[in-house]
Amino acid sequence: MSNDPSLERYSRQMRFGGMLEKGQRKLLESRVTLCGCGALGTVIANALVRAGVGFVRIIDRDFIESHNLQRQVLFDEADIAANLPKAEAAARKLRVVNSTVTVEAVVTDIDRTNILDLSKDADIILDGTDNFEIRYLINDISVKLNKPWVYGGSIGSHGQTMTIVPGQTPCLRCVFEAAPAPGEAGTCETAGVLAPIVSIIASFQVAECLKILTGQLDTINRELIYIDVWENITRRIKIAPLLGKVDCPCCKHKRFEWLEGEQGSQTTSLCGRNAVQISHRAAAKLNFDEMARHLKLMGGDVSFNRFLLKFTAEGHEFTVFPDGRAIIKGTSDLDKARVLYAKYIGH
Repeated sequence: MSNDPSLERYSRQMRFGGMLEKGQRKLLESRVTLCGCGALGTVIANALVRAGVGFVRIIDRDFIESHNLQRQVLFDEADIAANLPKAEAAARKLRVVNSTVTVEAVVTDIDRTNILDLSKDADIILDGTDNFEIRYLINDISVKLNKPWVYGGSIGSHGQTMTIVPGQTPCLRCVFEAAPAPGEAGTCETAGVLAPIVSIIASFQVAECLKILTGQLDTINRELIYIDVWENITRRIKIAPLLGKVDCPCCKHKRFEWLEGEQGSQTTSLCGRNAVQISHRAAAKLNFDEMARHLKLMGGDVSFNRFLLKFTAEGHEFTVFPDGRAIIKGTSDLDKARVLYAKYIGH
């Protein structure tokens, strides 16, 4: 066991034969991009930082609401009162947990225009998202850059996960050729979600990440794992034989349809909420002071900090981010949301 005092906090982890000091030092030099910091993402981020992964980039577009606290383990009521975005709140907590790890918070919507910059310097990408469009984007960039990633998803009482190492395992599109059609898959709004399944799936993802970052690819999971904690079901679906056997547009033909914009929509379901996200990539950051002054003149109830601005108008709750992106709550009608956006935000 090492006498290095900087490694003392990892002493129990290093006693494990699969890690040892050699593995721990590899973790300290590793970089992870985590896409999404909701239910799965908070459990993943917490475990990575405590394990001593040297750099963790947390990307999330959303803010914290009270219904998140049941399963999103890094947040509390004070974060809601402070109007903190999820990525920023998580980063603040984790820097206190382990000050030797670099935690970068990125408050943005992951799309085809930014996923390359967010992923190119990472050793692995982890999926903490709640929608398949971003997962297919991750899959495209993973295959294009030859970077491993770990898929995970949970809803209700069940969840599933698989590990993708380009060239060694099937990719996501080998297994799921297309995303579920709208209405086919449940959401946390329609089906709910139990915290235990979130923790289980996220823990599998972290374990796979540790194997990959320490260079032990021979130990990775090569199956699709499905678990239902309510029905007491565990399945391991053999997907390894799909490698090279399916006519996959991504890993076989190197057609990155999601990354190149041939697939995907301009709107995103916010986990079944009655809300629409409008994206607007402005050349400069919005001036919240100026916006708040105008909105108050219109009789609106406005609050803001440097991370986001909130106001209510026409019975709808607006949450606006500095890059011009807004989440408009109280409608699922995209056209109506665009009208409201233009009326009150003016872009």
